[in-house]
Amino acid sequence: MNTYITLMKLTDQGAKDLKTAPKRIEDGLKMFEKMGGKLICFYATMGEYDYIGIGEAPNDEVTTAFNIALSTLGSVRTTTIKAFTITEFGDIIKKLP
Repeated sequence: MNTYITLMKLTDQGAKDLKTAPKRIEDGLKMFEKMGGKLICFYATMGEYDYIGIGEAPNDEVTTAFNIALSTLGSVRTTTIKAFTITEFGDIIKKLP
């Protein structure tokens, strides 16, 4: 499984409906799991981003489809970063010429 860090910002709609955010987050988690993903951790944060989720998915396509589906609901905008463990990073570095 690949690891992804998703940074989320509330939209105006998401901020307006903030009281329903816990339910939306749970619904989003269920959707991610149905698509083959697994949430590792989720945080509500202060600063530039309102939420940060770290999860695993079998491939980039699943993560991309999830983020598109999440964005179409209108409450958050996402930025996703693919992450590598130290071992994976070491394997990548070993491939350098």
